[in-house]
Amino acid sequence: MGRLSAEDSMPIELADFRESGLLARTDCFRVALLIPLCGSAGIWAPSCISSAQVAVAELNRHSGIDGRKVQLIMIDAAVEATEPVEEIVNDLIDLGAIDAIVGMHISAIRQRLSKVVRQRIPYIYTPLYEGGETTTGLFAIGETPQEQLGPAIARLQATYRPRKWALIGNDYVWPRSSHSYAKSFLKSLDVDVVMEKYLPFGFASMKPVVEALEASGADAVLVSLVGQDAISFNRVFGKMGLHRSIIRLSCAMEENGLMACGAGNLERLFAVSSYFGALATEPNAAFKERYHSMHGDFAPALNALGQSTYEGMNYLAGLLRDHGDLWRTSSSRDAPSVRYVTGRSLSRTGSTRPSVYLARADGMQFCDFKLL
Repeated sequence: MGRLSAEDSMPIELADFRESGLLARTDCFRVALLIPLCGSAGIWAPSCISSAQVAVAELNRHSGIDGRKVQLIMIDAAVEATEPVEEIVNDLIDLGAIDAIVGMHISAIRQRLSKVVRQRIPYIYTPLYEGGETTTGLFAIGETPQEQLGPAIARLQATYRPRKWALIGNDYVWPRSSHSYAKSFLKSLDVDVVMEKYLPFGFASMKPVVEALEASGADAVLVSLVGQDAISFNRVFGKMGLHRSIIRLSCAMEENGLMACGAGNLERLFAVSSYFGALATEPNAAFKERYHSMHGDFAPALNALGQSTYEGMNYLAGLLRDHGDLWRTSSSRDAPSVRYVTGRSLSRTGSTRPSVYLARADGMQFCDFKLL
């Protein structure tokens, strides 16, 4: 598989459309790939871009999307971005410069964008999220706390029998909703929650937070921190040796973050996800072969968040291929059945939920996968 040209995938400013004549071109199907390019979640960007590029190349080997060659337009969807992403997206839609959105960003950004996209173009939201998205024209395809947290907590309770949990996350909708679900689930198991803490993005010092965790007496902690904040937390946690008394569970710790934490800071850290780069499945082996064929042996590490952009591109193509304009009147709640390719299975439909695995960090990789 050949490498992408500059036209297939590029970061671009709104002024570039006006000055370069791109607005006059109608031969491409332009997909705005909304990902964090800076800030706490910026560590996810390389794998998200690389995975989406594989999907673009595969789609363009056939008929593209809607019979047109696919082109990615990268837009910074980080909370810390200097220009509000909803203003950029609104202007691009008004100008007819983008035909669809594939977004891998936090839920707070999705909530802001849903108010400006307003069913003018299809919007595919790819990562795990808190559930409950019903906006017409917006399709959230990632896993929810009910699918991930419940089974993972049950497995850890059965194995390690922690009696006190702590909940630590960034201060926005996904951690708060996930923790609300976790508290209810733990209460049903007669297990106490002894600490609940929410931090702003880019929190300056994790040491007081980890010290408070140690003082709480918790023997398990659900970590719902994003990107660099999770890395900073785990580094301090490991340096203080708290793994001896506390197990960690995360829904958002992925392979790039794992490497950034450092091998000595990852003992008794567990992650739950529907995808891991090291999963030994036939579909994943095929996906990894295609991925490394395009990007080489030193490509960004494959992970759930990156794979989700590959999946999102293919879901978008399948949605428009199978159902035309039906996206204008449907949503995640009543989405039609969509046939599409993923890195998790050779093919799947939108009505089939993915398998979920609990994995343990071992050095700087995940292992010991348990199907939940």
